[in-house]
Amino acid sequence: MITAARIVATGLFVGYVPVAPATFGSLWAIALVLIVGTSGWMYWALGVILLLLSVVSSGKVAKASGREDPKEVVIDEVVALYLAYAHFPTDWKVLLGGFLLFRAYDIVKPFPARRLESLPGGWGIVADDLVAGGYTWLTLKLLTLLL
Repeated sequence: MITAARIVATGLFVGYVPVAPATFGSLWAIALVLIVGTSGWMYWALGVILLLLSVVSSGKVAKASGREDPKEVVIDEVVALYLAYAHFPTDWKVLLGGFLLFRAYDIVKPFPARRLESLPGGWGIVADDLVAGGYTWLTLKLLTLLL
């Protein structure tokens, strides 16, 4: 059944792409930062809204599907990468670098990402991606300071 939670959790159905749904879902974050930028009240308001929607919608879809972290749920990648771009310029090098770093960290799941997957409901689905987003932000920050 198509519900509001499923529409949000799947990133407007991008999560149903048969190959690499999380990678395609992450592209929503780039679209959003190109629209609202990466700082200011609108950026942060949207970030909080996305975070809350991601926890609730991913938890509902997981429960309905009977799976802990359904592959079609991509809103967690969207919010984590979106927040990883905080206060960075929206030029193509930063967007591409952040995208590649985030996907790598999301796949590798550095500490404590894997542990956080055991959190209940939507928190377990979203928290590991927030860690990947945090590592992405830190790496981008270091690279911008060094280069």
